[in-house]
Amino acid sequence: MDYFFRQSDDLLQEHLESSGAVLIEGPKWCGKTTTGMQQAASVLRLQDPDTRDAFLETARTKPSLLLRGDTPRMIDEWQMAPKLWDAVRVAVDDRQAMGQFILTGSNSIDSTEVMHTGTGRISRMVMYPMSLYESRESTGEVSLSELFANPNADIDGAVSKMSVEQLIYAACRGGWPAAVVSFNPRTQLNTARNYVDSLCANDVSSLDGVQRNGELTRAILRSYARNLSTLAKKSSILQDVSATFETVSMPTLDDYLLALQRLFVIQDIPAWSPAIRSASSIRSGMKREFCDPSIAVAALQLTPRMLEMDLKTFGFIFENMVIRDLRVYSQAMRGSLSYYHDRYGLEADAVLRIGDGRFALIECKLGSHQIEEGAAHLLKIRDLIRAYNAKEQQVPLREPDLMMVITGGPMAYTREDGVKVIPLAALKS
Repeated sequence: MDYFFRQSDDLLQEHLESSGAVLIEGPKWCGKTTTGMQQAASVLRLQDPDTRDAFLETARTKPSLLLRGDTPRMIDEWQMAPKLWDAVRVAVDDRQAMGQFILTGSNSIDSTEVMHTGTGRISRMVMYPMSLYESRESTGEVSLSELFANPNADIDGAVSKMSVEQLIYAACRGGWPAAVVSFNPRTQLNTARNYVDSLCANDVSSLDGVQRNGELTRAILRSYARNLSTLAKKSSILQDVSATFETVSMPTLDDYLLALQRLFVIQDIPAWSPAIRSASSIRSGMKREFCDPSIAVAALQLTPRMLEMDLKTFGFIFENMVIRDLRVYSQAMRGSLSYYHDRYGLEADAVLRIGDGRFALIECKLGSHQIEEGAAHLLKIRDLIRAYNAKEQQVPLREPDLMMVITGGPMAYTREDGVKVIPLAALKS
């Protein structure tokens, strides 16, 4: 089968060249194992039912035996045998060589199960479901990294080949590799539904051995989906869930949300809080996002046809898809995402900061009629920064290096005010 290039391929190679071991984390089914196998020289599969019991027993008694093999040696789903973490750390110290191990895991590390964090020996990278460029649907005519290198680059005329209907279908299908490579539409659309079913029935409990209610998990996912790409407070989610589960308390909700975060299902983004407004006026809650928009679609039991008739709802799902793709595209630049929103209604759906301090203000607008509003928000934030700098000249804030409105439209262009309008399906890293 044809292998689809992933942004993580290059990132993994960089980590292997600079670290003794690399941990690839991310949600289940996002392609961690397949990506790791592209560069692994040998593989230990802890989930293989034919050998699992023997491997786990060896991991308990003498884990170093499982590290023998050609390098880089990949250990798939290492968290099934937590002792392997410290064994890898010791082996890296002993061998004093780069690129010895690749670990994959579908939930974050529980620090109580390992003796050492692995700092300095084991580097970490996160994988996400596939972006539109990785699924070969974005034309990739506009490069995010090239725009940061040259904000005045000419993007005019770069095109998207995806209609709104195709964007809706891509969001419902999701960026799951098994769905992307399938030729069967039913299989494609069922992948996210099966993911949610497995998550509720098994994963939230197998994560740490704590038995959790699958239907309560499903209710929380539904509430999250209804509040997708908003600043909904946890109290609102609790009230929503309590309509069905009357005895649910805030500590219980916190426990379930933490489990979903450790499984990389929920990936909220924090607020960007520059000093351009008073601290009391800037919203500071988390913006609710999933690792992939298809989870929201599956949780709400929506279909492409239903979303075609409800573009307002799809607007929130579209923003989640933009956030997913920005996470993927900005990895090589060590990017991080936040948002800006104040009580005056001024907002930027995303603030993308890269490793050297440069940043982009971004609005997500599905339709062309919303572009003017989005651009006005970005320009107003830039003007606030300029006004602040005029008063605080000793420690000025950096002005945005880029201002972008990412749309579901057909063509990219730069407005006279400098704001770049870019179709999501024309973007790449």
